[in-house]
Amino acid sequence: QLQLVESGGGLVQPGESLRLSCIVSGSTLSLLTIAWFRQAPGKRREIVSCISSGGGPTIYLDSMKGRFSSSRDGAKSTIYLEMNNLSLEDTAVYYCAARPSRNRNWCTNSATLFGTWGQGTQVTVSS
Repeated sequence: QLQLVESGGGLVQPGESLRLSCIVSGSTLSLLTIAWFRQAPGKRREIVSCISSGGGPTIYLDSMKGRFSSSRDGAKSTIYLEMNNLSLEDTAVYYCAARPSRNRNWCTNSATLFGTWGQGTQVTVSS
């Protein structure tokens, strides 16, 4: 059974950094497309990044490019989201989501296409 467990969230001040982790069990990263989403209070869930089963990462929003990066460690079966220079607007619950994919280059920003989700980790940016 495919399961995802996020960790690494917390309370930080503006300009600080966090690294989120998503540990995957029940499958291998080379068979999965895995994405990070976030949802702020009162807002819709939005895509942050996606890593294809071939390992290619994509950061979707211009506001995150240059600040956020995503990577994976196959040996640890873990996906990371590195977030730098955090701002108040980054406050949200961050989720990782997975979908089996034979297309090694496939990624999507559509949350409805991911069938397995973690429980989320809270990131709060506050001065």
